[in-house]
Amino acid sequence: MQKTDLASFNNDWYKPGGTLFKRAFWYMVNKWFFASVFPFYGPKRVLLRLFGAKIGKNVVIKPRVSIKYPWHLDVRDNVWIGELVWIDNLTKVTLHSNSCISQGAMLLCGNHNYKKTSFDLVVSAITIEEGAWVGAQAVVCPGVKIGSHSLLTVGSIATKSLEPYGIYQGNPAQKIKERIIR
Repeated sequence: MQKTDLASFNNDWYKPGGTLFKRAFWYMVNKWFFASVFPFYGPKRVLLRLFGAKIGKNVVIKPRVSIKYPWHLDVRDNVWIGELVWIDNLTKVTLHSNSCISQGAMLLCGNHNYKKTSFDLVVSAITIEEGAWVGAQAVVCPGVKIGSHSLLTVGSIATKSLEPYGIYQGNPAQKIKERIIR
């Protein structure tokens, strides 16, 4: 029976974008202004744009948010990002207008191939469509699309894409009913 051999792990194919200096500088900016208790939304939006993120109007970014690589981030208008959100965007993350990522949620674009002895890195984009809501402490896995106006409830884990206007709960998240907006 084969065993995992982390000494054989090779991540050379993955290119995160930006220069080493840009990534190091972003790490410090992220720590000082995003992952800290810095409360002001406007300067955060400006900083993200300076680092290559596409940021729409009226984007709310609460304190203690962590964003891996802003140049892979596309946030449309009227998006809310709650406290302690972790956007591990090794590749593209798109948050469409009027979507909400609640406190403590994680958007994870990377994983590892557990079937390979070398535990290869696997990355895939995440899309949160218009009006969708990712609940507190919920997890969105690589390659998942959260459909328009769907809801991933508190503490749930989306391992596959969610249909529009569905309410999903559990691990893995299962559709429990339709979301009706009045």
